[in-house]
Amino acid sequence: MTDLKYEPVTHNQKAFLEKASKRRNFREAYAALEAEYALAHEMLSARTRAGLTQEAVGDRMGTTKSAVSRLESAGKHAPSMSSLKRYADAVGCTLKIEFIPQPVKRRAAAQRVRLDCDREASHNLNRLLDGPGGSELGAMQISL
Repeated sequence: MTDLKYEPVTHNQKAFLEKASKRRNFREAYAALEAEYALAHEMLSARTRAGLTQEAVGDRMGTTKSAVSRLESAGKHAPSMSSLKRYADAVGCTLKIEFIPQPVKRRAAAQRVRLDCDREASHNLNRLLDGPGGSELGAMQISL
């Protein structure tokens, strides 16, 4: 069996992001991969808590160190549910996936709708939202 001794490599995420955010288009690219980075962070945190190396996790999963490295790399590969479950088991965790509703502000949603409307439809939508009872429309879906 593989030696379970783990020696973490130091990494200052805050300093990395500060430096990287100065590069052109970094913020947009990072934001587009936010979920992938969050998953990678959770995986690395779980492995660190378990005190395991990638090789040890690979042994427990029945795969290789390089396969574990690919699983932990954000944005490069889309791991399957099966792989995520096996990874979670290997690091002593339970996999939990949630769908969390995004807060949608009525004004922001109306702005997006207005972009797709012609001038008159936009005017009517504004009157509808700003008129009496407009606050009750926040929960309604408006389709044109």
